[in-house]
Amino acid sequence: MIRTGFFVYAWFAAASFALSLLYFGYFFVVRLRQPAASEGAWHSLAVDVGLFGLFAIHHSLMARTGAKRWLTRFVPVALERATYVWIASVLFAAVCAFWQDLPGTVYMVMGSWRWASLAIQSAGLLLIAHAAAILDPLELVGVRQAAVAFSAEDAVNRSESLRIQGAYAWVRHPIYLGWALTVFGAPEMTVTRFAFAIISTAYLLIAIPWEERMMVETFGADYRRYVAEVRWRLVPGLY
Repeated sequence: MIRTGFFVYAWFAAASFALSLLYFGYFFVVRLRQPAASEGAWHSLAVDVGLFGLFAIHHSLMARTGAKRWLTRFVPVALERATYVWIASVLFAAVCAFWQDLPGTVYMVMGSWRWASLAIQSAGLLLIAHAAAILDPLELVGVRQAAVAFSAEDAVNRSESLRIQGAYAWVRHPIYLGWALTVFGAPEMTVTRFAFAIISTAYLLIAIPWEERMMVETFGADYRRYVAEVRWRLVPGLY
């Protein structure tokens, strides 16, 4: 009975994550396509920064080892990741739901340039899917942890290993690179969409050093060797 409950909880967390991504697709493609009226631009921008800031605080803070230990005081270790995914999915959907529109359009490309923009977006989405597949999507959403909780006494706390293959052999954060290509590749760049792209990518740039310190805490010398072998964090030859 407990095992079934773990599975249900974890799979619902996975479903919430999938739904939040689908809602984001609607939000980015449809909602952000039309510029707003001219009133209240600075107020709207401040709200948008605050909204994404709340999501970013949770996304980074709860990924820390200490925060994970605190969370397991309230939920089983096997459900720690799924609980994190639940909360992150709800917060991300809330960011999209309450995002404030801004007036104006930065640019709009047509003809062959439009197809080039769409190709950039497609490349970003494929890169995200490729990199996530290497990391194991079921592990990312917490289903794998719930599934192995009853297979062995130390299954959840099993030693992790770095997966250095595919895009991870070129840059250390290919999912983030894919995100940047996706949000900046839009052929119709309203100010609202551009603000979302800037704010979300700025958070990723700020989060990368933080996350890499956490990776050093987790993997130690193995991650330091990985950093030495794969120099670039996000963009080959640049950063």
